[in-house]
Amino acid sequence: MHQQLYNRKLKTVLNWSSGKDAALSYYLLQQSSKYEVSALLTTINKEQDRIVMHGVREELLNIQADRIGLPLHKVYLPPAPDNESYNRMMAGTLEKFKEQGIFTSAYGDIHLQDLKKYREQQLATAGFKGIFPLWGMGSEAVVKSIINTGIEAVIICVNGNFLGKEFLGRKIDAALLADLPSDVDPCGEYGEFHTFVYNAPYFTAPIALQYGDIVHKTYDGQDAGKGFYFMDVWAGT
Repeated sequence: MHQQLYNRKLKTVLNWSSGKDAALSYYLLQQSSKYEVSALLTTINKEQDRIVMHGVREELLNIQADRIGLPLHKVYLPPAPDNESYNRMMAGTLEKFKEQGIFTSAYGDIHLQDLKKYREQQLATAGFKGIFPLWGMGSEAVVKSIINTGIEAVIICVNGNFLGKEFLGRKIDAALLADLPSDVDPCGEYGEFHTFVYNAPYFTAPIALQYGDIVHKTYDGQDAGKGFYFMDVWAGT
């Protein structure tokens, strides 16, 4: 009988990356007659206290959740967890959500079919349903929706194989779309870049940002001359 009562929205946990696609997903779910976002879920590198992949400081993530007004659940991962460890930790987290009557998990994926299939398989094993508010919209349409709805975000990480570090700090807007190389997905769906949202229609107030050093990192199999560039960002006053 869980979540089957008539006229009641399904409680949902939103996988919150701190970036634009998650932000638009939340905006769309707010308008849904079927789903209600009850919590945010984010994975954190436990050695660096930063969001996995995005490299955003945990303190900024906390501010986002506070401005949105939702409980934030964090999964602390080792720097390079194997799939088995990752799946085990996420399954344990989902079990805790089930105790709260949450059986639906939302993601900001747009068109990567293999990733969507993987998520759905893992969720089904845990007794969850996956929903994908942006699925099938197309990357350019997603970016335009982000701009038109008043979600404001900046690029805080770029993959050097696709973009130069001069794109760090750029706002997601029409000018950026015009400047992106033709081989870069407008949403960075293939990992070309990652963003941080500092304002949205559902924030109680914008987050003032200060920008610091640029850090260059390479990972196994990457050209040492490319790698990833991360811009350190923290909350200003």
